[in-house]
Amino acid sequence: MRRAAVRFVPFTRATTLAVLLLAAAAAPAAAHPFDVHDLLAMQRLSDPQVSPDGRRVAFVVRTTDLEANRGRTDLWLLELAADGTAAGEPRRLTSHPDSDSNPRWSPDGAWIYFLSGRSGSSQVWRLPLAGGEAQQVTDLPLDVGNLVVAPDGGHLAFTLDVFPACADLACTTDKLAERAASAATGHLYTDLLFRHWDAWDDDRRSHLFTLALGEDGAAASGSEPVDLTKGFDADVPSQPFGGTEDVAFAPDGKSLVFVLRDAGPEEAWSTNFDLYRVPVDGSVAATDLTAANKAWDASPAFSPDGRSLAYLAMSKPGFEADRFRVLLRDLASGAERELAADWDRSPSSLVFSPDGRTLYATASNVGQTSLFAIDVAGGTVEKVLWFGTVRSPQVIGGGVVGPDRIVFGMDTLTSPVDLYTLRRGDEEPTRLTHFNRDALADVEMGEPEQFHFEGAGGDRVWGYVVKPAGFEAGHKYPIAFLIHGGPQGSFGNDFHYRWNPQTYAGAGFAVVTVDFHGSVGYGQDFQDAIRDDWGGKPLEDLQKGLAAAIERYPWLDGGRACALGASYGGYMINWIEGNWPDRFRCLVNHDGLFDNRMMYYATEELWFPEWEHMGPYYENPEAHEAQNPVNFVAKWKTPMLVVHGGHDFRVPETQGFATFTALRRRGIPAELLYFPDESHWVLSPANSILWHDTVNDWLHRWLEP
Repeated sequence: MRRAAVRFVPFTRATTLAVLLLAAAAAPAAAHPFDVHDLLAMQRLSDPQVSPDGRRVAFVVRTTDLEANRGRTDLWLLELAADGTAAGEPRRLTSHPDSDSNPRWSPDGAWIYFLSGRSGSSQVWRLPLAGGEAQQVTDLPLDVGNLVVAPDGGHLAFTLDVFPACADLACTTDKLAERAASAATGHLYTDLLFRHWDAWDDDRRSHLFTLALGEDGAAASGSEPVDLTKGFDADVPSQPFGGTEDVAFAPDGKSLVFVLRDAGPEEAWSTNFDLYRVPVDGSVAATDLTAANKAWDASPAFSPDGRSLAYLAMSKPGFEADRFRVLLRDLASGAERELAADWDRSPSSLVFSPDGRTLYATASNVGQTSLFAIDVAGGTVEKVLWFGTVRSPQVIGGGVVGPDRIVFGMDTLTSPVDLYTLRRGDEEPTRLTHFNRDALADVEMGEPEQFHFEGAGGDRVWGYVVKPAGFEAGHKYPIAFLIHGGPQGSFGNDFHYRWNPQTYAGAGFAVVTVDFHGSVGYGQDFQDAIRDDWGGKPLEDLQKGLAAAIERYPWLDGGRACALGASYGGYMINWIEGNWPDRFRCLVNHDGLFDNRMMYYATEELWFPEWEHMGPYYENPEAHEAQNPVNFVAKWKTPMLVVHGGHDFRVPETQGFATFTALRRRGIPAELLYFPDESHWVLSPANSILWHDTVNDWLHRWLEP
């Protein structure tokens, strides 16, 4: 490839922000390379919640308990100064052996409500900020999830898993007891989606409930949970990845809007999620606000005055990765208008400014997850923060004067999530926390750099390179070529806990990633280009991207490269095995697709293969077969490590078994790492260590000089 066709953008920048975010990369001489043990030692921040007066932030910190082989979470609090910066160090609020999570403020800021398993099941608790012990608020016979507090403090909203036909909670508990007492283990299913991602359907649904609170903030005397979704054979939030973002209280606390897909037997091939509005007491049945749209509606957000509802809406039924548009609905008239119709990004969250004039949104954006401001009146879009991965923005209101100040989590390729704040108009954010500063003080990471090149169809395609830890000029380093899943995903500027480039850089490998056609953050046309072309433009991008990186960076040893990928990335590993068989010394395939025909009939979310391959297999087998790795097994020759989880129902385990069978039957060096208790991901700490050690051993075996 001609060098003139390639342009490279240094990851490090001569700004305060670069120094701020990349400090972890400037390790002392005695530092050790980053590895899986460092990865597991990181404290993980999430779910920041700003107090009503804007002077405090509650958030969750997850730590890893290696002895118990699990993660556990606690609540923390950070005081903010009048200008929104940190007023001292954060303090830990809870330290119970059972995890505490999901903090939400009372309207007066005196209490933090949260979920905890400290009573033996997940229930709502509350903690007084003036001092004292946590108090249990609910004592229900079922586990409570997804806690939301009404703005007026009159109600809690939460979810419970119930049998939809049951009239009360006792009915559900009785049915569960009957099942537990029965010696029979069979279960009769009548509809698809009888198993989903990593769980079997047991006929229960996650329903949305409210509970009235008294003036003291405790459960009102004699109050019982009210099922706002009674009669729906459907889940709130959406399963398995939905959360509290699927539920929004009106500012006056008298009604809620929630997201629900009521698709009946078509659930396995439907993406028709709608927004429903219901009185907080359930006195009137929920009203479907978006019945006219047969595609996905999500992320409801009330304006501060309660007159409007902003939300995200797709327009293509059956397509889970369509562009989310921003819609604004007048709740009195029902009239709607689209904001920023020409903005070619797909936002993932919405939050109003205190004056209701601005919507803040996060969206994938050229290898970052950026923060944007959308003018409600005119629909213009302003980029507030481009760099890094911005998470869970919260706007400070109350008595804070001046431009909006946003509090958010942010991470990069060299830094786990910490809390930051930014006043709109500032060029750089202010860091509020340094949770992993000590843990990273003696750790050496690889330096990342973003680059772009001319890919398939002449389009600009982006990627990253990460230098190995301990990089020395003049040396050549073997390549770990990471291929992301999705396929509508990205290997961008974030700190990943399963596919973190730093674990490979720490093992002595240079890392190259490419956001091929189909990746998010580059416009919907670029994202849609993968449809019916899984093995075409993406493979061309990967080929050209690897060549471009090797041409530009003389320290990359193009003769010593292994490719690794999971999910769609695992599909691409199998596709490379038969369609680019002479390029790599080894391959690693985690939960990858082997046979599109069997995948269609064995997976659960049928909308996915039906959209990607232009219809059901039985209607259009040619499209599925044109992209099918099994048709090229005769060309396979590259050694491969195959990894699969027994609880992976998205890509069933037989896809991995078949891949391993094909390799060994052809006499190709191969190994199978099987986790009977893991799903589409490897989540337990002990298995994560085994996964990283096995993968790195495989790379070292084949990439020795």
